[in-house]
Amino acid sequence: MKTYLITGGAGFIGSNFIIYMMRKHSDIHIINLDKLTYAGNLENLSEIANDPRYEFIHGDITNSETVGMLFTKYPIDVVVHFAAESHVDRSILDPGVFAHTNVIGTLTLLNAALAHWNDHHGGFRPGVKFMHVSTDEVYGSLDDTGYFTETTPINPHSPYSASKAASDLFVLSFFDTYGLPVNITRCSNNYGPYQFPEKLIPLMIHNALNHKSLPVYGKGLNIRDWLFVDDHCKAIDMVIDGGKSGEVYNVGGHNERSNITIVQTIVDYIHKHVDSHVNESLISYVEDRKGHDWRYAIDPGKIWHELGWKPEIPFEEGIQLTIQWYLANNAWLNNIINGEYLKYYELIYRNR
Repeated sequence: MKTYLITGGAGFIGSNFIIYMMRKHSDIHIINLDKLTYAGNLENLSEIANDPRYEFIHGDITNSETVGMLFTKYPIDVVVHFAAESHVDRSILDPGVFAHTNVIGTLTLLNAALAHWNDHHGGFRPGVKFMHVSTDEVYGSLDDTGYFTETTPINPHSPYSASKAASDLFVLSFFDTYGLPVNITRCSNNYGPYQFPEKLIPLMIHNALNHKSLPVYGKGLNIRDWLFVDDHCKAIDMVIDGGKSGEVYNVGGHNERSNITIVQTIVDYIHKHVDSHVNESLISYVEDRKGHDWRYAIDPGKIWHELGWKPEIPFEEGIQLTIQWYLANNAWLNNIINGEYLKYYELIYRNR
C-alpha cells in the first residue's frame, strides 16, 4: 500500500484530489496535513472522513518537528504539496505571510523528504516522489497572443506569485543538488466544488443568489485559462506515476475566458434556471487590482504528448456542474461567507 502525504488537503484542490484518489485507488493510504486556516474546511472531506485508508493531522508545514514526526511515523512514499496561501489580494495586503507559508513551508517539507528518503548509499529508496503543485502565475503575464510553456522564464508580478516562484526554485534546486525525485505542475485557473468564496466563480454565484453587487476588476477584460478541478487532479496523479524526475509539467485546457464573460455566464444561468430577477444590473466595476496580469494561457503540449493527459470536461459543462454544486450546497457556501470571509470581503471590495 503506497502512502501519500497530502499537504493542504482540506483546501479546494487538495480536498478534491483526496476524494479523486480515494475513489480511483483502493491500495493507498492518505495522510492529510492541514493547518485549517480560513480556507481549510474538513467538511469538504466528510464523505471519506471515516475511511480507514485516510488520516487527518492538524499541523503546520512550517513546523519542522511536526513534519519530521510524520516522516518518522509513516512510510511516506509520495508528498503532494498543495498547502499554500493563494489569494493575490491577500498577498498584496500581507506579503510576509505568503513568504513564510509558501517558501519556508516548502523548504521544511523538502528537508524532511531529503532526510528520510535517503537510502544512505548516495540515492533514494525506490518509488518516492515530491510532487509540488504550483501555478501558471509564476510566469507573469501574456499579451493577446502566445502561451506559457515550461521554458517560459519565471516573471511573477504579485507577492503571491513571487512566493510560489521561489518555492518552485527550491524544489528544482533539491533535484539538481541532491537528486531528490521531484515534479512540479503549473496549472491554469481551477474551478469546481469546495472552492473558497474569495475566488471569482463561487463569489459571483453567492452574490448573485443573494442579489448583491458582483464586483469586477477594471473592465473585466483580463483573460484566464480555466480548468475543471477533476481534470487537474487527474493530471497530478499521472505526473506522480509517469512524470520524469526533475521536470515541470504545465496543465491547462485551452479554455480562455475573460473575467466579465465568466460573470455573465453565471448571471445568465441563474437568471434562466433559478431566479429571473438576477441580471447584469448587479455587475459593478471596481478599481483594478494592483499589478493585475492581463492574460494567462497554458500550452499543455508536454503533458499531452509525454503522459497522455487531456482535459475531459469542457468549460460549458464544467461551469454548469459547478453552479449546480453550489446551488445544492448553498448552506456550505453561506456558512463560509458569513464567517471569517465577510470581514475580508468588506475590506477588499466595499471600501474601494
